[in-house]
Amino acid sequence: MGDIIELTHDDLVNIELLKRLKYRYLRCLDLKMWDDLAECFTSDATASYGGGAYQFDGRDAIMEFLRTSMGSESMLTSHRCHHPEIDLVDADSATGTWALDDVVILSDFGLTIQGSAFYEDRYVRVDGRWLIAHTGYRRIYEEMYPRESVDGLRLTASWWGTDGRSELQA
Repeated sequence: MGDIIELTHDDLVNIELLKRLKYRYLRCLDLKMWDDLAECFTSDATASYGGGAYQFDGRDAIMEFLRTSMGSESMLTSHRCHHPEIDLVDADSATGTWALDDVVILSDFGLTIQGSAFYEDRYVRVDGRWLIAHTGYRRIYEEMYPRESVDGLRLTASWWGTDGRSELQA
């Protein structure tokens, strides 16, 4: 068993604020809300995606990579982080480990990629607001399959293609 951790009311509020920051990061990423996503990072943030295959220094470099690699509306993504382990280092810094499950549909290429990973994040509070100072993940697994290999598989809705409305009729 681990040590018993005593958390104050303020600690719990800060942990909840950090969860909301990570959830906003994921929502903005999936909805391609680049300006809002950029506001989640410190100006000198760093990122290491894919176990270090893609490393970036500075918010601008991170955002350029994300816009370029994920900006196409034919790339549909769903990132879900859960099971957060957030540690408050001091009043203005924290760390977080998150389980990630993600699905990427590359409709132009007829491919789906799905996988699982763990994010390791560092956070700092700047002018009273929590921001991401570092984010990165390392894969547990990743798999890819051609969408045509799944009998009957058909994309019936997308945020951009159908304004989020399903083509299915009840």
